[in-house]
Amino acid sequence: MDQKIICLAAEKTADRLQEFLQTLEEDDLANLLQNQAVKGKAAGALLRAIFKGSPCSVEAGALRRLKIYTCCIQLVESGDLHKEVASEIIGLLMLEAHNFPGPLLVELANEFVGAIKEGSLMNGKSLELLPIILTALATKKENLAYGKGELNGEECKKQLINALCSGRWNQQYVIQLTSMFRDVPLTAEEMEFVMEKVLRMFSKLNLQEIPPLVYQLLVLSSKGSRKKVLEGIISFFSELDKQHNEEQSGDELLDLVTVPSGELRHVEGTIILHIVFAIKLDCELGRELLKHLKAGQQGDLSNNICPFSIALLLSVTRIQRFEEQVFDLLKTLIVKSFKDLQLLQGSKFLQNLVPHRSSVSAMILEVVKNSVHSWDHVTQGLVELGFILMDLYGPKKIPDGKTIETSSSLSRMPNQQACKLGANILLETFKIHEIIRQEILEQVLNRVVTRASSPISHFLDLLSNIVMYAPLVLQSCSSKVTETFDYLSFLPLQTVQGLLKAVQPLLKVSMSMRDSLIIVLRKAMFASQLDARKSAVAGFLLLLKNFKVLGSLSSSQCSQSIGVSQGFYDVLRRNSQLANSIMQTLLSQLKQFYEPQSDVLPPLKLEACILTQGDQISLQEPLDYLLCCIQHCLAWYKSRVMPLQQEEEEEEEGFYQDLDDMLESITNRMIKSELEDFELDKSADFSQSTGVGIKNSICAFLVMGVCEVLIEYNFSISNFSKNKFEEVLSLFMCYKKLSDILNEKAGKGKTKAANKTNDSFLSLKFVSDLLTALFRDSTQSHEESLSVLRSSNEFMRYAVSVALQKVQQLKETGHVSGPDGQNPEKIFQNLCDITRVLLWRYTSIPTSVEESGKKEKGKSISLLCLEGLQKIFSAVQQFYQPRIHQFLGALDVTDKEGEEVEVSVNERAAFQIRQFQRSLLNLLSSQEEDFNSKEALLLVTVLSNLSKLLEPSSPQFVQMLSWTSKICKEYSREDASFCKGLMNLLFSLHVLYKSPVILLRDLSQDIHGHLGDIDQDVEVEKTNHFAMVNLRTAAPTVCLLVLSQAEKVLEEVDWLITRLKGQVSQEIVSEEASSQATLPNHPIEKAIIMQLGTLLTFFHELVQTALPSGSCVDTLLKDLCKMYTILTALVRYYLQVCQSSGGIPKNMEKLVKLSGSHLTPLCYSFISYVQNKKSKSLTYTGEKKEKSAAVATAMARVLRETKPIPNLIFAIEQYEKFLIHLSKKSKVNLMQHMKLSTSRDFKIKGNILDMVLREDEEEDEEGTASQHEEENKEPAKKKRKNK
Repeated sequence: MDQKIICLAAEKTADRLQEFLQTLEEDDLANLLQNQAVKGKAAGALLRAIFKGSPCSVEAGALRRLKIYTCCIQLVESGDLHKEVASEIIGLLMLEAHNFPGPLLVELANEFVGAIKEGSLMNGKSLELLPIILTALATKKENLAYGKGELNGEECKKQLINALCSGRWNQQYVIQLTSMFRDVPLTAEEMEFVMEKVLRMFSKLNLQEIPPLVYQLLVLSSKGSRKKVLEGIISFFSELDKQHNEEQSGDELLDLVTVPSGELRHVEGTIILHIVFAIKLDCELGRELLKHLKAGQQGDLSNNICPFSIALLLSVTRIQRFEEQVFDLLKTLIVKSFKDLQLLQGSKFLQNLVPHRSSVSAMILEVVKNSVHSWDHVTQGLVELGFILMDLYGPKKIPDGKTIETSSSLSRMPNQQACKLGANILLETFKIHEIIRQEILEQVLNRVVTRASSPISHFLDLLSNIVMYAPLVLQSCSSKVTETFDYLSFLPLQTVQGLLKAVQPLLKVSMSMRDSLIIVLRKAMFASQLDARKSAVAGFLLLLKNFKVLGSLSSSQCSQSIGVSQGFYDVLRRNSQLANSIMQTLLSQLKQFYEPQSDVLPPLKLEACILTQGDQISLQEPLDYLLCCIQHCLAWYKSRVMPLQQEEEEEEEGFYQDLDDMLESITNRMIKSELEDFELDKSADFSQSTGVGIKNSICAFLVMGVCEVLIEYNFSISNFSKNKFEEVLSLFMCYKKLSDILNEKAGKGKTKAANKTNDSFLSLKFVSDLLTALFRDSTQSHEESLSVLRSSNEFMRYAVSVALQKVQQLKETGHVSGPDGQNPEKIFQNLCDITRVLLWRYTSIPTSVEESGKKEKGKSISLLCLEGLQKIFSAVQQFYQPRIHQFLGALDVTDKEGEEVEVSVNERAAFQIRQFQRSLLNLLSSQEEDFNSKEALLLVTVLSNLSKLLEPSSPQFVQMLSWTSKICKEYSREDASFCKGLMNLLFSLHVLYKSPVILLRDLSQDIHGHLGDIDQDVEVEKTNHFAMVNLRTAAPTVCLLVLSQAEKVLEEVDWLITRLKGQVSQEIVSEEASSQATLPNHPIEKAIIMQLGTLLTFFHELVQTALPSGSCVDTLLKDLCKMYTILTALVRYYLQVCQSSGGIPKNMEKLVKLSGSHLTPLCYSFISYVQNKKSKSLTYTGEKKEKSAAVATAMARVLRETKPIPNLIFAIEQYEKFLIHLSKKSKVNLMQHMKLSTSRDFKIKGNILDMVLREDEEEDEEGTASQHEEENKEPAKKKRKNK
């Protein structure tokens, strides 16, 4: 039969074939076809013949065709056919689909949809036909029966796709179905259906099936809905990562259920590669990704910024077109994240409204951690990002040459954190990826060498961490390090020290590297540049500390000698085998400048220390540094080396005895020497402009340094001997005389700068011991000898002053001069001891008691103690934050060791706070004329520092806040700086407790009451909420302070509005979704309106206040402008949401009403007041026509101070413009409370213009010089304004 059908099909006409086919039963025909296909015989030819004999124009033929078509689909699905046969059949069916009439196409398509929903497909091969059927259906223009109605082909296709996407899909066909839609012409709406369906299927698939599905989705996205695809993929993996992290940190049993971490990361890595590949082919996809993630910055980050999306962005940086944009986006994200965190940490108001935001830095570090799973495509981007952050946000050099590094100023904190994040990224990437290590090391070293003039401490720290992590691994990169050594002689000393310190562990494991360094250093020792020689000294000292080096160091230059002298003590301590040679070297060096005859005064050859080359006079040998080094080395030698040597050779100890004798002789003769012996009496010249003056200054500083060294030496060997203490005091008197002379001369000349640069030679440990002995030693046997030192107030003041100087040095540089000055542990211990003594001295002998006695020049000791405490509390918080608990514990002298664990930082800090509160109260209780404002301000600063240690939720914090508030309310002082300090403290505490808007309103009423109204006829009732606000402090002190606080509140409100707008723009724009989404924002909206309402009453008071011209008026105008800009932002937010949320809230209407009645009209009155005030001051200046410069200056000031006025008017008008739009959109008349201003008419008044022009003509006739004309034009303009 099959042969007959094929033969008939070969005829030219199909008539006989049709007749024959009509005689056959459809089932027989179907069976025949099935048998042929299964056997693999000419099924294709038979099928062609059947289709030829079943024309669609005849109903029977069309039905037969449908039956055969359905039969073929079942055959293909059965899996009984050979691949080639199945493919041939599918190919024929594809070709024939377009010949079907519309109704049959609908029926075929419905069968497919039914099969997919029921899951009756066997292998999904027949799905290749569905796109052809749907495409054919879409071309039918006639109406077709579908369901209960009639639709054209395009609409039928839409309904079928809708039905298909709303049904259940068997997970094994998801990829095939997605691939199938590539060949179906889809409208934007249909694309949305399909994409949503496929994205919903993600969670039902195995993890390994997702990458191929994503690939198909990305191919499909080239037709549209790119944003939807990216959004879906990112949110799916973001959620998956969250679940994975929760399960990993949760119960260990859950690990049985979870996806293995490695598998998840490999899948994510593959998907990222697919997306990057798709972006290379379709740039629009890349633009969509950036747009989507940029939108996420505004709202809640967690929606679309996650480790997965960051890894994706970093991979996209490999596409050159997007590289710069991606890094810009990441930089913005990182800094914004840190700024947001800073804003949240500083405001309880925001903390209550906004949950803790996810940290971008934590996400990036998670990406680094995840990149271990073959994410090579992410690694390069990570390294680049790390260096970009370090380059951009590292410490900066400021014009005076200092480096901003240790400063913890709030404005720079986000930048510092960004730089630190960059370093962490590079360090962690270095640890994980061996392949990238060489590149990271090279880039760090390149920056160290090429950026020598800029601050590079952050790169040196990173280098140190890298080397510490893997010195052995880095041996393979030793050539790069050795190459860097060649540049040592060209680098600044600080860089050389940092670099050598960082690579020190490498030197220990690599002999060749050590040899290379020694060769470089030896060359540098004989370089012509001083810096190169200093670098060589630093290098050799480092080697001496850590290795046994044989040989000697020749030192030729003063600063080199200083380096050697300062370094020898450290070398001695670390490498005691070198003790003898070091001590011998020091002894022979000292002998060059020592007068051996005991009766010769002075005992030292100061002339030999000074080098004169023509007009240039410089210090050749820093004798003070040499003696200082000898004194410390000797003390260490006696305490550590000698006890071990006593039983052995005693003859080798001769040098130490020689040194002791020499120091003793120098002491005695220095005491006997008069200033005239040094040629440094009062009549000597100390000016820096003459050679003699420079020489005398150098000598004076040498003598003072020597005195200080000898003070420490004699005190340390005194064993509390009265004679020795008398010698100490005599040495101090010598030091004091010179110091007084230099200070006196400095007042007249310009030597002050030189005077300030000299650090004290006393070591921090000695300062600590000396202060303890002077103030706390109550041992009976010591009393008589100590009374010698205690009898001199000047000596005690000097001891405290040196402590202050040391702490200041620590704050500025992070270390102190002298032995152990670089050892954080020793510095911390000494700080604890010094603080304990200063605290006891200040609280035991208050300033008032001390000052009531002798009246002496300079600050009292108690005041110096307080200043020292303030500096120490600040320094400890800066450098020893983790050890605050230990520090406070050390101050509590009553503390028992066993109880130490139980007392919290909060309680310890509160205890110290109470002491200083008592002191401040005592001060405030005194008479106004006895009030010591310096001490009061220091106490406020100390309280501010200590209050930072209190937990804002603790009762101690609340007590501190209420106490500060009480002081501000009850005590009045006219000292502006004290008032500012106290008010700043109040605000800094208040913002961590709740929003300060009520406080601002009360203060604004007080300011208004004291300064009076802009309308002189109005008498303002004085409120007196805060006694600290008085006529003297109200303006500018308190006024500027409250305005700056108001700015911060406005900034917070602006941040909240931006956040709300970001959330709205992220939401799905369907009525239902957006109405639900507005509900969670309700508390935030309410809080914003409340804040702005209270701020409005604050500004309402200030714009009626007769503020003095200058900064107060200027700042108020700028802040009013900000207020209106933020009100406009809020109005625009409601324009965005009012349709979906059904209008605007009632409290928003009240806010608008309040702004119309209480602020806008008063703003215009205030503007008039400001302009009239400026006109009057200008008229007054104009009347004095003697000095034309005064007129020009006054005009310039007027122009500067009235500059914010146009901005304010523009801001008000913008606000009113958007209110009109909102009124139309919300159907609420918000403009009924707005009185449109009439105070700005720009009408030209003819009579005034004529008068002014006549005045100008008269002036032109009088004056001839053009300069004279210029000078007289300004007042003419003024008169026009005034009339």
